Amino acid sequence: MMAGVGGGNDFQWCFSQVKGAIDEDVAEADIISTVEFNCSGELLATGDKGGRVVIFQREQESKNRLLSRGEYNVYSTFQSHEPEFDYLKSLEIEEKINKIRWLPQQNAAHFLLSANDKTIKLWKISERDKRAEGYNLKDEDGRLRDQFRITTLRVPVLMPMDLMVEASPRRIFANAHTYHINSISVNSDYETYLSADDLRINLWHLEITDRSFNIVDIKPANMEELTEVITAAECHPHQCNVFVYSSSKGTIRLCDTRAAALCDRHSKFFEEPEDPSSRSFFSEIISSISDVKFSHSGRYMMTRDYLSVKVWDLNMENRPVETYQVHEYLRSKLCSLYENDCIFDKFECCWNGSDSAIMTGSYNNFFRMFDRNTRRDITLEASRENSKPRAMLKPRKVCTGGKRKKDEISVDSLDFNKKILHTAWHPKENVIAVAATNNLYIFQDKIN
Repeated sequence: MMAGVGGGNDFQWCFSQVKGAIDEDVAEADIISTVEFNCSGELLATGDKGGRVVIFQREQESKNRLLSRGEYNVYSTFQSHEPEFDYLKSLEIEEKINKIRWLPQQNAAHFLLSANDKTIKLWKISERDKRAEGYNLKDEDGRLRDQFRITTLRVPVLMPMDLMVEASPRRIFANAHTYHINSISVNSDYETYLSADDLRINLWHLEITDRSFNIVDIKPANMEELTEVITAAECHPHQCNVFVYSSSKGTIRLCDTRAAALCDRHSKFFEEPEDPSSRSFFSEIISSISDVKFSHSGRYMMTRDYLSVKVWDLNMENRPVETYQVHEYLRSKLCSLYENDCIFDKFECCWNGSDSAIMTGSYNNFFRMFDRNTRRDITLEASRENSKPRAMLKPRKVCTGGKRKKDEISVDSLDFNKKILHTAWHPKENVIAVAATNNLYIFQDKIN
């Protein structure tokens, strides 16, 4: 049972922090495109459309501030990717960060992978609080000393300096994807990772940049016969030979690299039969899966399509064991959502640390939470109006028609430009990060 859920109070969350400018006119480059906690939850990384990565570090809890559980403050900011141009295809390559994935910490430094449409980079984030002084051949300002004036041999010493956080690119994995990269996932052996684009999945070794193994290739001989594309892929959290990938047709394939080097034949195929009575022009579009995530236990996986979140048991392929409606009230609005391209928005989803609750985003800066044990759900809003420290978040309700109650919002007045596509849940605690355009909201469960 997750904290903040229970009794008659259900989910109780309060505001912690908001990062980002309040400007009405948001620069395209400042829009957050990915959010990810590291394995301990002490660091939180965001990537944006301008190719920047911002890392926040959690402050150590103060004994004097018992009510505070450590705020996240900027630890490091660096430019991960720059805009490029493919002269062969006359295509611009955006600098936008599509995905960030942390590697488990092995020493004092932290490592993360960041990807744009074509290139993946391995970054090392390390601290420096000492510098060497007293060189024999150089002055303190770096100029070479006159060797004839050097009469004694000095031993350089380490002197304290202001803490400096350095981000340096250790590996660049390029030229392996013809199409846009939509997923990267670190394997449980911590030596390899996979990257997926629309038609192929590659397996990389973290130490080798000049080649990768193509493990899935769904490109047809004739591109006119193309009927589906890969939308997301992820490695199993415990079995390094198992991974899944989802498709635009609403199917999920589980593959085992022990069976064959090229996993064009899946080991398991997950698909829910379509209800013929609800079939419409938009059925195929809204069934496309935008995200797939294994549970921490590795027993389940969760998929997000346009209107719902589904939880699948890996031992049952014919239907999901749980289905949660995210914004069913939009089903009647699909025509206008198709016209303004919102129907193609790619919402992500995430598990809490104990796999007992799940979270995903919606429109109007709403995000949804579902408790798997009680089957209760809640709609919350990421808004600066509730941005007083420890202010409780009030549940929001959407009215679909008829008489609207005082605390409800009409489905016709939802702002479809305000959308929460990217969310992250602390791996051990009830702390969540929600990206709303150029702002990052951090909420925590109510402190008793």
